[in-house]
Amino acid sequence: MKNTLCGKKVSDIGLGTWGMGGGESPEFSQDEKYVEAIRYAIEHGVNVIDTAEMYGGGHTEEIVGKAISNYEREKLFVISKVWNNHLHHDSLLNSARKSVKRMQTDYIDLYLIHWPNETVEIKETVSAMEELVSSGLVKNIGVSNFSVSQLKEAMDAAEQTRICANQVEYNYGTRGIEDDLIPFCEQNEIDVIAYTPIMRGAISDYGKLLSMAEKYQVTPVQIALRYVMEKAYAIPKSSNKAHMDELIAAGKIELDPEDYRELSS
Repeated sequence: MKNTLCGKKVSDIGLGTWGMGGGESPEFSQDEKYVEAIRYAIEHGVNVIDTAEMYGGGHTEEIVGKAISNYEREKLFVISKVWNNHLHHDSLLNSARKSVKRMQTDYIDLYLIHWPNETVEIKETVSAMEELVSSGLVKNIGVSNFSVSQLKEAMDAAEQTRICANQVEYNYGTRGIEDDLIPFCEQNEIDVIAYTPIMRGAISDYGKLLSMAEKYQVTPVQIALRYVMEKAYAIPKSSNKAHMDELIAAGKIELDPEDYRELSS
């Protein structure tokens, strides 16, 4: 299992926040519920919180900021992402400053390019991100939804620091990255962060997950999540406390290597 991100020891899983506080525009009616959910996760050992400037039109970052204000900042690992229409130098710096302000924090632990943008030179984008690292506003930089070739370009563009993570969709139903992206990242010591790791709950379509869950006396969701955790760092999203308990407990499953091979076949 992956228990480090960019060299820092972290909890078994992180918490995704997409949809908390709106989709692409703000929605305020359930703010307290989401703040409470994030705090519940932290209280139960989760110290990685993943968000983005695009989530809720920036409002999700405000929710995250309110939720984490109760805790020692250095014990948390906060990830945020810059949207791909803000990848020019000045725009990216401005986005990062706004994200930090919305989250009422002094820095972001890991700042990611949310999606590639072929119309902006990757050198310009990465150079701006390196400035953020030099200033202390960002601790580590990475990418999201990058292919191997795009990742190589980003790595080549980095001069003063390194690309330490690539956040991509990875779950039991979407395993294509096992063929190329995961091996490449392993060879280059780049952490793979998996979003949508439990397929938005579409578990019952997979008989192997169901039978393996029965063998281990756990839920199929836990087996699906534990499978992903073998090769990547998972950031499932949940605001339901019982569901969160289920997800957190997946880290305690000791998956036999033979069973992992059976699942991956």
